[in-house]
Amino acid sequence: MNRGKFITIEGSEGVGKTTQIAALRDSLQERGLEVVVTREPGGTPRAERIRELLLTPTDEPMPMTCELLLMFAARATHIENLIRPALERGAWVVCYRFTDATYAYQGEGRGVRREEIASLELFVQAELRPDLTLLLDAPIEVGAARAAARDGQGVRDRFEQERQDFFERVRNAYLERARNQPGRFAVIDATADRESVQQAIRAEVEIRLFMRP
Repeated sequence: MNRGKFITIEGSEGVGKTTQIAALRDSLQERGLEVVVTREPGGTPRAERIRELLLTPTDEPMPMTCELLLMFAARATHIENLIRPALERGAWVVCYRFTDATYAYQGEGRGVRREEIASLELFVQAELRPDLTLLLDAPIEVGAARAAARDGQGVRDRFEQERQDFFERVRNAYLERARNQPGRFAVIDATADRESVQQAIRAEVEIRLFMRP
């Protein structure tokens, strides 16, 4: 049986990741593929419990090292209990964020050294990397306005409470990784209308995953 493909969807807040993942899932299923949609942090019961620890605001500060290690703890159980088994049986996995988010949020956002993230990446993932990473990109103010309209006055999680300069660093980190790894990344203009973004994603998936040998 052929190994499935691993697609990750990345981007800052409010760029439409959830909407576009649903559309991508539907288009892949129309081809007769088994599609597993998952997210990080999270994806399995244990990883979802770690997600709560990471996102819930508390009075106790969370050191960046604690945040980083929790991210990779959730990722470890996610990979071994969901992602690898799905890929090995031939399913296509579409994941809302993955390790590129760690380089962006904990790396450039929090200031964790890239070498430290890379060491954990190798330890936890071994050879596993996405076959394609779709980076939905938009100016921070655009994403923030969309997120505010979507969430209203709901309680914001620990990351959503960060200042604009934090998210500027995150966006810049994503774009730098895309420039450095053009064979894996496809940057999608998320300021376009929903249908145009869907078409751009389908085109990238077609060219990079179906037309390549």
